[in-house]
Amino acid sequence: MQIDGGQEEAAGRDRNVSESVEPDQFYGFHRLRPQHAPLGFGLAYYLAMTTRTNVARILIADDHTLVAEAFRNLLAPDYDVVSTVGDGRSLVRVSAELRPDLIILDVDMPILNGLDAGQQIKDLLPRVKLVYVTMNPDADLAAEAFRRGASGYVVKACAASELAIAVRDVLRGKCYLSPAVAKDRLFLLRPGEELVDEGHRLTERQRQVLQLLAEGKSMKEVGSVLKITIRTVFFHKYRIMEVLNAKSNARLIQYAVKHHLIAA
Repeated sequence: MQIDGGQEEAAGRDRNVSESVEPDQFYGFHRLRPQHAPLGFGLAYYLAMTTRTNVARILIADDHTLVAEAFRNLLAPDYDVVSTVGDGRSLVRVSAELRPDLIILDVDMPILNGLDAGQQIKDLLPRVKLVYVTMNPDADLAAEAFRRGASGYVVKACAASELAIAVRDVLRGKCYLSPAVAKDRLFLLRPGEELVDEGHRLTERQRQVLQLLAEGKSMKEVGSVLKITIRTVFFHKYRIMEVLNAKSNARLIQYAVKHHLIAA
């Protein structure tokens, strides 16, 4: 029987497709084998490929590179560590771009502290999990972190295995609190309890300005970071000093340290 050119071309395509499809002996249906898959691997290859796509994606934020890399090395065998960043503003930006499942972050970070950065991220990505890893075992600070949306709080003095446990528990929908946090203050973590202090009278922008000034940046540098004018920075500083009844820059720095806007 003779066939014309179009029929011959279609038949050739059919032969090529049928040659690239092999029966799956385990599931009893046909599937297209990826061209790079080693022949004969079958179910083992399929499971390896599909399982990896379900690995949780983690973003790490710490201003100490050695610490961030240590966290990466600890978690990379079991999770997809998508990036590491070194300051709070970069953390907010990269989180919005990469949309991780879980973020490991410090409280004390430059440019924007971890508490404010985490709260901004939760506003953008309500489903993301936050695990704070910090040097500070203070129960009040832990309570504030949980109030702002944290799912875990780990003290850096703990064993490395504790961070792995915290990440596992949080990804399973649980909360994790480091045993190093004072047990007699755990009542602060009761769901729904509001922690009120004078710092909550400051707006988000005022907290940003205060942190940058307390870090030693000039008004011009603050304006450059926040993309506002020097006059606006001066106005925010005046309002901050008025709200906090602070009479000097030293008092502002003391406040910033006390409320974890900057490290002591």
